[in-house]
Amino acid sequence: METSYKTLLSFFFMFMHLTSLSNSKSIIKNLPGFHGDLPFTLETGYVGIGEDDAVQVFYYFVESQRDPLHDPLLLYIPGGPGASGLYPLLYQIGPLNINFESSTWTNITLELNQNSWAKVANMIFVDLPAGVGFSYAKTWEASRSSDSILALQCYEFIQKWLVEHPRFLNNPFYMSGISYYGLVIPAVTLETYKGNQLGNQPQVNIKGCICVSPLTDKFNDFNSRLEFAHQFALISDDIYESTKETCNGNYINSDPDNIACLYNLQRIEECTSGLNIGNILDPVCDAANPAPTCFEAADEYLGSWANNNVVQKALHVREGTIETWHKTNYSLQYDMNKEDTIYYSYDIFSGVDYHRQLVARNSHVLIINGDHDMNFPYIGTLKWIKSLDLPTKSPWKPWFVSNQVAGYQMTYAKNGYTLTYATIKGAGHVVALNKPEEAFLMVDDWLSTSYLSDI
Repeated sequence: METSYKTLLSFFFMFMHLTSLSNSKSIIKNLPGFHGDLPFTLETGYVGIGEDDAVQVFYYFVESQRDPLHDPLLLYIPGGPGASGLYPLLYQIGPLNINFESSTWTNITLELNQNSWAKVANMIFVDLPAGVGFSYAKTWEASRSSDSILALQCYEFIQKWLVEHPRFLNNPFYMSGISYYGLVIPAVTLETYKGNQLGNQPQVNIKGCICVSPLTDKFNDFNSRLEFAHQFALISDDIYESTKETCNGNYINSDPDNIACLYNLQRIEECTSGLNIGNILDPVCDAANPAPTCFEAADEYLGSWANNNVVQKALHVREGTIETWHKTNYSLQYDMNKEDTIYYSYDIFSGVDYHRQLVARNSHVLIINGDHDMNFPYIGTLKWIKSLDLPTKSPWKPWFVSNQVAGYQMTYAKNGYTLTYATIKGAGHVVALNKPEEAFLMVDDWLSTSYLSDI
C-alpha cells in the first residue's frame, strides 16, 4: 500500500512538472516604455497544445477594467495568417498604444488607450499558429498548420486556458478577430458548440463571435472589389459594364484566352493600383518614412520593442525559443490565389457554411466592415449574409457617436440566433486604427445587447 502511494505521488509530481513546462503564466507589473506600474492586470504565458503539447502558444491576457468576473471573455486572433497578438495589443484595441509623437523606432513610449476593448471585456490576444510572435513548435510536425488545424488549436487553447483560469468559466465567451481569420472564426465558434454538445470538459460558455473586416469567401470577397471600385467612382461606368460583359462575373480567375476580359482587368488595375486598398481615403504608405498607421511602421516600431532583451524578460518570454520576433510571419500570410506552403495550408475556401450552421446554435454574431476597405469590401460581406436567407429583425439604419452618423447597421434574427451587421463610416480595413472610438462603442453596445438577450 505504501509503495502504491509513493508511485501515485511520484506520478502526481511528474504530471505537475510537465504541466508547468507546458503551461506557465506571469503577471506583468511594468513594461519598458510605460512610466510607472500598469493600471490594469496583464498576464502573459504559454499554453501547450497538440500532441505532447508540442505547440507552445504565447498569449497576452488583459482583465476587463470594468467587471472582470462578469464581463465577456474574448479570444482575439489578429489576421494574416501570421500576425502576432502584440499588434492589436499595442496598436489597435489593447489597453496600451504607442505614443508616436514622443517615440522613435528605437525608443518607444507607451500610453493608455482610451478606446481599449479591455475596458469592457476580458481580452486574450494569441500568437497562433506556431512560428508567429513568441509561439514556437518543439517538433517539425508541430510547426505545420492550416486553417482547419488552427480552428481546432484555438478550441484546444481556450479549453486549456480555462482550466488554468477557472474563475472565468462562467463568463460569456466570444471568438473574435480580423481579416483573414474571418474564415477561421466561425469554424472555431462552431467547434466550441460541438465540443459542448459532446460533453467535452471544461464546458465553454460560448455565446458567439465577432468578425472585423472579415475574409469569409475567397471568391466572393475578392471578386467584390470590382463592384466596390465602381460604387466609389474608382472606375468609369464604361469600364465597369465592359468588364462585367466580357469576364462573365469572374474577375479574379479569368480565362487566359479571354483577351477582352484581360484587357478590361488591366484597365481596372491602372485605375486602382495607385490606391491604398486598406483604406482608399489614405495615401499609399511611404516605405522609407511610413505614417504610424502603415503596416511598415508597425513592423519597425513593434519589431524594435519586442526584440529588446529587456522587453522579452519583462514579458517572461522563454529565452532561446525564437530567433527574431516579427509582427507578421510573412511566410504564412495569405494573398489572393496563394498556394499552400510547407508550413501552412489555406484549406478553408469559404466560412459561409460555418455561419449557416451557427444559425441553429442560438449564436450571436457581429460583423463589422470599414466602408472604405477595398481589401474585403462591405459589398462582398453583404452578399454572403444575404445568402443565409435570414429574417430581418432591425432594418438598415444609421448609428451615431456624439450625435454624428458613425455608420450603418442592421440585425437579422431567427429563433435564438442573431446576426448584427455594421459599417463604420470612413474606416478602412483595420477599423480600430482609423476610427478607434467608433469601433469600441459598437463592440461595447453589441456585447451589452447580446448579454441581455440571453438573460
